[in-house]
Amino acid sequence: MNPIKQYLFILLLATSTAASAQFGNFGDLLKKGLDATKKVTEASKDITEGEEINMGEGIAAMILGASPLHEDKNLQRYVNRVGRWVASQSTRPDLPWAFGVIDTPTVNAFALPGGKVFVSIGLLKRLNNEAELAGVLAHEVAHVMQKHQVKAIQSARTSGALQGVAQSAASERIARTGAGQNALTSSLSNAAAGEAIEFVKNGAFLRPLDKALEYEADRIGAVLAARAGYDPYGLVSAIQILSNLRSEDAGVSLLMSTHPTPNDRLTELEKFAATLDKYASQQQVEDRFAKIMAAVK
Repeated sequence: MNPIKQYLFILLLATSTAASAQFGNFGDLLKKGLDATKKVTEASKDITEGEEINMGEGIAAMILGASPLHEDKNLQRYVNRVGRWVASQSTRPDLPWAFGVIDTPTVNAFALPGGKVFVSIGLLKRLNNEAELAGVLAHEVAHVMQKHQVKAIQSARTSGALQGVAQSAASERIARTGAGQNALTSSLSNAAAGEAIEFVKNGAFLRPLDKALEYEADRIGAVLAARAGYDPYGLVSAIQILSNLRSEDAGVSLLMSTHPTPNDRLTELEKFAATLDKYASQQQVEDRFAKIMAAVK
């Protein structure tokens, strides 16, 4: 039996047995149990690509409402061009990829479900060349390519539905024993964008991914950058820049709290070095990057 359905069956059996012994109202409880099963089954369904894209758009709208894009349109076009080229090397080239620079001194870069990727001007100003930028963006593209955030949302969605069933069962038992009506409720949003915004509001989206997923994004990111014609050590160089920043520095703490330490990331990438070495002679594109950044106010 599916583990989720097995959990629901046991929960329903335990609740209905106790209640039916007192009231003989097994039919109502069975209906509620079947409704709960339907909710959890719906929550555990794979998120479709359309839902994924809507989620990303919902989160992006919320983020940009608080932290607008940098006003330099030339910079935005440049980062979009680099990011889209890197994304075209991925296994999901047809997503509506969009890359933006957020106008904040915070050092950060992050990806949203469906192909929205943001990098802060605070991070861009610390980079030295286009290969480093490509490496940073490739890491984020890898997260979207592997659906890392989608899987985290899916897990949280299913866990939330299960928690709601447990709370509902507890409420039922309290009400039937005369202890009062438990006000705890749980509902699943039908709007993917609205649901994604709730994940941001409750902090779930900002929780760190498993370290293994970050290491995977580094490895895949280096490969994507190499496929795009860049020196894959650009990502290594960007991580080295982060390693020179202190976690207590203003604008760095969020990045450090949601990622493994830069030194740990470098150690993991070192195991992958043999694969990267043969592409190390590829371009870094220092002049073009320097020209774009020199015009940024």
